[in-house]
Amino acid sequence: MSLLSGVVVPLVTPMSSPGVPSAEAAESLLVAMASVGVRRLMLLGSNGEGPLIPVELSGEFAAGVVKRWRDLVTGGTVLVNVTAPGTAEAERRADDAAAAGADGIVSSPPTFFKHRDDEVAAHYEALSRHGLPVVAYNSPRSTLFTQESAAASRPYLVGVKDSSGDTEMLRYLMSLGIEVSQGDEQGLADAIRTGVHGITPGIANLAPGLALQLVTPGAELDRLQELATALTKIHTVRPGVPTVKALLNARGLCPPHCAPPLAPVTPDELDRMTELVEPMEEHLIPRSA
Repeated sequence: MSLLSGVVVPLVTPMSSPGVPSAEAAESLLVAMASVGVRRLMLLGSNGEGPLIPVELSGEFAAGVVKRWRDLVTGGTVLVNVTAPGTAEAERRADDAAAAGADGIVSSPPTFFKHRDDEVAAHYEALSRHGLPVVAYNSPRSTLFTQESAAASRPYLVGVKDSSGDTEMLRYLMSLGIEVSQGDEQGLADAIRTGVHGITPGIANLAPGLALQLVTPGAELDRLQELATALTKIHTVRPGVPTVKALLNARGLCPPHCAPPLAPVTPDELDRMTELVEPMEEHLIPRSA
């Protein structure tokens, strides 16, 4: 089964209060995603604030979302990010993902320390023993995942989500014979032309239909890339997840709460972001009924 083909939405994590993930609070967002044709989700990634959410809370959230997504989308796919500072915690998160019924797990190399290639491979080998396919997450701003690390880890991986923005790295990952999904929002069109299996852009939280158009055969890739790039300008007002959640909240789809220390968007920031996205209304996720 393909885990990364087409569009994987790296879903934000709806919360009942700051830092408390809630599958119930995700209802409107999940319904809206299903209504436009989304089939694949990734939970608890960087857009999902995963590393900020305690392991004691993340498993129940994942289980609730997996169950609801399967009700909404027959054969729908859910990946769960299990990235953690060390392998032991990542393994615990992997067990929770398996218990939740996830289709696969995603992980960066362990965070904070710079690890050797053999240590990175050992991390993925450990995760591969928990009953689910493993996808590596290449996010160089947070953790180092080199070509050498990728080669050493290859026996334990079914794919890679690559957010490096490095064309050479993307092509190298594709040469390994595993699925590759482009996470760099500025390079979606180029990656599709290169032949990636799919895309995992954060903007898909706000414009899932636009993301789906990008992977449609014969798509006007340059025009769609311009729209995707324009949408990322919301992060010039305020970078990060609070921006996306504030705009989704304005559409009645997701509470604005984030996990500490992330702070909520100010009213002025929301006004400026709303002005930026207004010209793209036709491409945005449907508002809650």
